[in-house]
Amino acid sequence: MAIIDYMVSMLRRDEEGQGLAEYALILALIAIVAIVALIFLGGQVSKILSTVGTSV
Repeated sequence: MAIIDYMVSMLRRDEEGQGLAEYALILALIAIVAIVALIFLGGQVSKILSTVGTSV
């Protein structure tokens, strides 16, 4: 029982750093997805925006 308590206390000690690392990984993943989406859909978005701009 003492071994389990020790292991749980070791895991809980790094919780704040782990949470920060998880947020950083999520932010990096969102940035990569946004960049890839802009690369593949950039031309179409540009056409749509220019169409809207000319109609206004």
